[in-house]
Amino acid sequence: MIIMSVDLGKARTGIAVSDSGESFAFPKTVITEYNTERLIEKVCGAAFEYSAELIVVGFPKNMDGSVGWRAEECREIAEKIGEKSKIETVLWDERCTTISAHTALNFTDTRGKKRKNVVDAVAAVIILEDYLAYRRNRKFKEAKNV
Repeated sequence: MIIMSVDLGKARTGIAVSDSGESFAFPKTVITEYNTERLIEKVCGAAFEYSAELIVVGFPKNMDGSVGWRAEECREIAEKIGEKSKIETVLWDERCTTISAHTALNFTDTRGKKRKNVVDAVAAVIILEDYLAYRRNRKFKEAKNV
């Protein structure tokens, strides 16, 4: 199954996609859009372009696990993406993914404008990698219990 992840931002939204075997996550693009309705259109367009069968949207909980205004906003956008695309859409805890993306970019010495242009796609990869690991672990546990 091809899974697409979305790291929603106020100005830039990162998109990553898995391979059909759900083994790898690849950064695909960063959508620059301030208007929510146009952003939803563009995310749905990306889902169709990449043949996504499931969309994972980053859910920015607070560090204490509570749900704040930004998480609620992301929940609403995720629901609209699911409705418009007709593709199952799930929320996934994304705490610290942007920090992890910056750390990864430090290791590759990516700086300046290039860094600003890719950090959201890298965050989307981290969200997707985490979700793929969860799916693999869940399948392993289900197989073990049979």
